[in-house]
Amino acid sequence: MLKKILPLVLLLVGSSVGVGVGIFLRPETPAKVEQTAASNGGEEGVTKAINHDVQDVKNKNEDTGGGDNEYVPLSNQFVIPIVAGERVVALVVLALSLEVPAGQTDTVLMREPKLRDSFLQILFDHANIGGFDGNFTDSHILARLRSALKEVAQKDLGKDIAKDVLINEIARQDY
Repeated sequence: MLKKILPLVLLLVGSSVGVGVGIFLRPETPAKVEQTAASNGGEEGVTKAINHDVQDVKNKNEDTGGGDNEYVPLSNQFVIPIVAGERVVALVVLALSLEVPAGQTDTVLMREPKLRDSFLQILFDHANIGGFDGNFTDSHILARLRSALKEVAQKDLGKDIAKDVLINEIARQDY
C-alpha cells in the first residue's frame, strides 16, 4: 500500500514546490513596479525612476555615438563552409550590418564588394581556426570575430566611417 501512495505524495509535493518557486520568481508587472516606486516617493518616485532609465539610455548612446549613426545592412548573407578533412561538414550563415555616421550609407553601398571580400576572408580564417565549432555563440568568441570584422571594415572604409560591425543573424547547419 505504501508503495502506491509514496509516488503520489512525492508528485504532489514536487508539483507544489515547483508552482511556489514559479510564483516567487515571476517578474514584476509594470503596475507593481509603479506601485513600488510610488510607495517609495509618490509620483516623484515614478518620475525619478523613469528619468534615471532615460538618462542611462542617453549615456549609452553618447558613449557609442549612437544619436547620429545609421545602420547599413549588407545586401546578402555570408555563407561559410566548415571543412573537416576534405569534406564540408557544416555551413554557417551570417547577416551583418555596419554602424556608420549619418549620411554615409551610400559610401558603404558603393564599397560593398570590397568590404564583402574582406569580411569573407576574416570569416573563412575564423572558421579555419575552429571559431564556429562547439559553442560558437559564446560572447568572447563573437567579440573577437566582431573586433576582426570591425578592424577590416575600418581599413577598407576608414575609421571615421566604420564605427562598428553588428552580427544580425547567425546559424549553423550541420550535415
